[in-house]
Amino acid sequence: MDTEFLHEHCLQIPAHLKASLRIMLLAKHARGDGSHDPVDGNHAVYHHELRQTLGKIGLDVVAADSFEALFAAPDVDFVFPLLNRAGFLNSEMLAPLLLQRLGIPYLGASPILRGLSDDKHLMKLAARQHGVPTSDWRIIRRGTDLAAAEPLNAARYIVKPNASSASWGIGVAESWAGALAHAAHLHAAGHDAIIEPWLPLLDVAVPVVGGRAPEPWLLPAMAYIPADPDTLRSYEEKRALTEQRDDPLEVLANARVAERLSAMTRTLCRELWPFDYGRFEFRYDPATESVWFMEVNLSCNLWSRKSISRSAATLGIAHHELVESIVAHSLWRQGLMTAMPDRLVA
Repeated sequence: MDTEFLHEHCLQIPAHLKASLRIMLLAKHARGDGSHDPVDGNHAVYHHELRQTLGKIGLDVVAADSFEALFAAPDVDFVFPLLNRAGFLNSEMLAPLLLQRLGIPYLGASPILRGLSDDKHLMKLAARQHGVPTSDWRIIRRGTDLAAAEPLNAARYIVKPNASSASWGIGVAESWAGALAHAAHLHAAGHDAIIEPWLPLLDVAVPVVGGRAPEPWLLPAMAYIPADPDTLRSYEEKRALTEQRDDPLEVLANARVAERLSAMTRTLCRELWPFDYGRFEFRYDPATESVWFMEVNLSCNLWSRKSISRSAATLGIAHHELVESIVAHSLWRQGLMTAMPDRLVA
């Protein structure tokens, strides 16, 4: 690894802070042994790896796996909250809210920004306000009259929960009536629904992380290159609950499009930064070079086999170096690390 590149971009936690800070990793499988989970699949592997990575960095890590750990003030200085999709709608906001109440610094965005970013409809509105292209869509909130929804003209539709991740609850419909039927199914399960045209093109993710600079650091855009672009990626596939190889991720080869995506991402970051790390997702048509903003995930997967870590790896940045830079940035912006070190190694 080029030491000059690391010095320019990555941030390390000084040795005295590693010795003095106590950090909580709050995640459903933070106490697990790394075994594949029959319900959450590879998320259990991810949480175990992250706990090991924080230890490898030299941090004093306390593992917790429930919100009860934050009902009273824990004996920690900083929290890494990953207790997302905890079994109820908008659960992603609860850990940040509890930590705000306790006054404990934590990794990630504020509760209100988590709410904004997790609402796909609201983020599309923000994108359009800033001139970032999106596909058309319809938001179908629970309690509204499905029959009154303005039809969306498309040959095929994709329907998903408006605030969910990893393709949970997603469905494809060949007609507007079919799209509304799936929206009704999501309503019955307690979720708002969003309906969009089906775009059988490429998913491209632009990773954003915190590093030495106060502003967002954008990593290379990663394109998901499926064998069949007409095939829907399911929750079971993303969580490796079915036979699955590593995600077919490649750095986006089209430099012109990559630069446009970076510019769009920087524009959207102005609404959300600082948030420590996240992934902005777009759809891309290689034939026309058209792109459409889809959604953003401000607490996305930091597993070494997923897009942010694999993007960093293309620059020669190891997984533990990336995680340390993200945590160090959060410590710095919240006053636990009073200054960025002048040298790479403390």
